Amino acid sequence: MRIEDTDPARHAGIEYPMEVGAPVFAPIKVLEEKDKAVNVARQNAKLEYDRIMEQAEVLMKQARALQARLDATEMVHSAKFSFNPLHGKTYHLYFDSRIGANVLIQNGPDQWSCGIPDSWTYSMAVKKLGDSTWAIVEEDETVTSSLAVR
Repeated sequence: MRIEDTDPARHAGIEYPMEVGAPVFAPIKVLEEKDKAVNVARQNAKLEYDRIMEQAEVLMKQARALQARLDATEMVHSAKFSFNPLHGKTYHLYFDSRIGANVLIQNGPDQWSCGIPDSWTYSMAVKKLGDSTWAIVEEDETVTSSLAVR
């Protein structure tokens, strides 16, 4: 029995070869192709996940810095001081155990000629920022700013 099909457009839509000279084809290994697709999807998802986690880490770092500024601001506003702090200038917080409160002054721990009072404990250096919040100043910045003042 001979199968004849004279419609050439139908040949392209048939899943199996109809002629002796038809292109060779092999069945697709479906499981293998699925595994490849899943692996590619996992790689792309991991790259995207890693990128999102980097962004989240940056946001968390910014949130921690903002919380530290707010904590420093609360400490300064609860401290006792008798001057008007200027924006951008570094001040120093001490805890006075006599009165049980923080004291904000301009002298750092190494700027006392007669030594820090016995009842005072140095807490931190702070700087008033332009938005009226206070930031904790690192020790190397304190040394640099005190040298610039002299």
